[in-house]
Amino acid sequence: MSTFDKIKEIETEMARTQKNKNTAYHLGTLKAKLAKLKRELLTPSKSGGGPGEGFDVAGTGVARVGFIGFPSVGKSTLMSKMTGTFSEVSEVEFTTLTTVPGVLQYKGAKIQILDLPGIIEGAKDGKGRGRQVIAVARTCSLIFIVLDVLKPLTHKAVIEREMEGVGIRLNKEPPNIVFRKKDKGGINMTNTVPLTNLDKDVVKSILNEYRIASADISFR
Repeated sequence: MSTFDKIKEIETEMARTQKNKNTAYHLGTLKAKLAKLKRELLTPSKSGGGPGEGFDVAGTGVARVGFIGFPSVGKSTLMSKMTGTFSEVSEVEFTTLTTVPGVLQYKGAKIQILDLPGIIEGAKDGKGRGRQVIAVARTCSLIFIVLDVLKPLTHKAVIEREMEGVGIRLNKEPPNIVFRKKDKGGINMTNTVPLTNLDKDVVKSILNEYRIASADISFR
């Protein structure tokens, strides 16, 4: 069974499982397994499977900005104007088939700009080389969504959904969680904010999936 099939199987199981106290531990275990599988999709394999030839590039400068969007929305033109780096432009979709890097000079600082190949709906599931594109996007300090003004803004929602599907939370503060693994003492959990989707049983089930028996966790 492929990783994609395993992900779909777990998502189906989660959808049909009612949320209550009796199923909290089971759902927590499923969430942990799902997170591990999605990370596996975007992590270079030891056999050299990586993000894909021509996709990842060596980092330069103080920050990295990735241009991401549907095919033929103007990413290449924008990068060429900003950096002077040539990136092939055409009215044909999927003109950019690899990552094209450029450098923007701003007040003495070098900022690396990446013109990423266009993605399509289902990118997080591997469609249209989406897996490789998103793997590079995860390395960026900033993700810049480029949209065609003549096409509906629903494209923006689709791209955000694709990013969210692999753990890239655009325009959102990361959860303020302090985690400290211990050798003994069990799981100690504290929170200073209301927990709407978690309780101790769910947290324990997630940690159990990672074989962690003792830890201090604080939600702030």
